[in-house]
Amino acid sequence: MLLNLDKTFKPFSGTELPFESFIFSGGEPHIKIRPDVDTNQPITVTHRLNSFNDVGLLLVAVDALRRMHVDKINLFIPYFPAARQDRVMVKGEPLTVKVYAELINALQLSKVTVFDAHSEVTPALLNNCEAVSNHRFIQQVLKITGNDCLLISPDGGALKKIYKVSEYLGGIQVVECSKSRDVTTGKLKGFKVYADDLQGKDCLIVDDICDGGGTFIGLAEELKKKNCGAIYLAVSHGIFSQGFEKFSPAFKRIFTTDSFQNIENEYVTQLKIADGLLS
Repeated sequence: MLLNLDKTFKPFSGTELPFESFIFSGGEPHIKIRPDVDTNQPITVTHRLNSFNDVGLLLVAVDALRRMHVDKINLFIPYFPAARQDRVMVKGEPLTVKVYAELINALQLSKVTVFDAHSEVTPALLNNCEAVSNHRFIQQVLKITGNDCLLISPDGGALKKIYKVSEYLGGIQVVECSKSRDVTTGKLKGFKVYADDLQGKDCLIVDDICDGGGTFIGLAEELKKKNCGAIYLAVSHGIFSQGFEKFSPAFKRIFTTDSFQNIENEYVTQLKIADGLLS
């Protein structure tokens, strides 16, 4: 059985538990689940955790299920919040990914599934975690763009994952890139493409998260200097906090999933997790 806490996000097919949720005037999330539930069945809770209130709703929902004597509870959260804050860069910062992980671990869930984890830190911190790769997502993207695209790794942090994607897809060529960042200001600089001539080949930049997009726009400028063809962007988790207009000069098309939000934009192709991305 399924408890889809975000009613606009249904990554699995199956019987859904009816419920009502709302926010009290003091800001606290609340839920009422229909009580006539077969508690002998495992229940999978799904949610997109984009805020602390989303986490709060998850916490109270699991508490409600426990009070209904549901024994086996699984969780699917495609985008793990604060996954990028997986190290302390300067003194005074929190290790935020650990804060979220400890909240979820306290629920004592049977299994926690995340999609395209930012790094190995998230699944290491989560108990009973299954991390699903982005391989099927990129495979479906290449069915649209064409399999002759080069796979572009935006930085060193993405290298390990992108070579696994390449292997899964039969050895598609990977072009390595890098950038530098001022850890105190967050400003990006020094984009490099480690190839002399891309010979007019189309390029697919692959990464897990797109927030403002500065990394990808800066990288696209360098790819053009190396004689590339069309440039595409594929990101598993599309935050796009600054909108899409800034991307249009650099990219022919953007691909993402519905792991973070539902997007309606003519410039973006959004693939649904329900359509086989977890297989």
